[in-house]
Amino acid sequence: MATAPQTLLTVDEFLARAHEREGKWELRDGVVVCMSPERLGHGRTIRATVNALDGALRRAGTPCEAVADSVGVRISARSLLQPDALVYCGPRLPDDTLEIPDPVLVVEVLSPSTAAYDQNDKLAAYFSLPSVMHYLILNPETHRGVHHKRGQGDLIETRLLREGLLRLDPPGIEVESRELFTAE
Repeated sequence: MATAPQTLLTVDEFLARAHEREGKWELRDGVVVCMSPERLGHGRTIRATVNALDGALRRAGTPCEAVADSVGVRISARSLLQPDALVYCGPRLPDDTLEIPDPVLVVEVLSPSTAAYDQNDKLAAYFSLPSVMHYLILNPETHRGVHHKRGQGDLIETRLLREGLLRLDPPGIEVESRELFTAE
């Protein structure tokens, strides 16, 4: 049985119709993809991570903001991903912002349905953006994670997060790894 080809969208077309969709969506190579509902542990890890990053940014006095999973990151003309959390620096963006143009840090919290995609395709996608210096992948079940950091040239440095101090420079902050998983 033949099916009609799907019309591929651009990010601009996708965002122009964002108000028509409920829930969490991404645009992957022009295809609109609905994200699965999240588990409570997933949401708790997002909250703990944003709280920890927000606190570290305030302590450091940086002109940056930590944002929970409400905005997209444009990867290309036909791809917009919606990370679980991110940090951007610079002037505060308006409340009606749908995408963050230059995130410095991107965070994904693993879900059973997206773990492989988060650890592979999203890793390459996020580091295709020159502004991204750090990509954290957090496992809410084990309270462990992986920190990918942009190195020299095309090198990506990887560190396992179990415990201890996590240094994120830029934007020049430090966070205890355990704070990413436990809301205080």
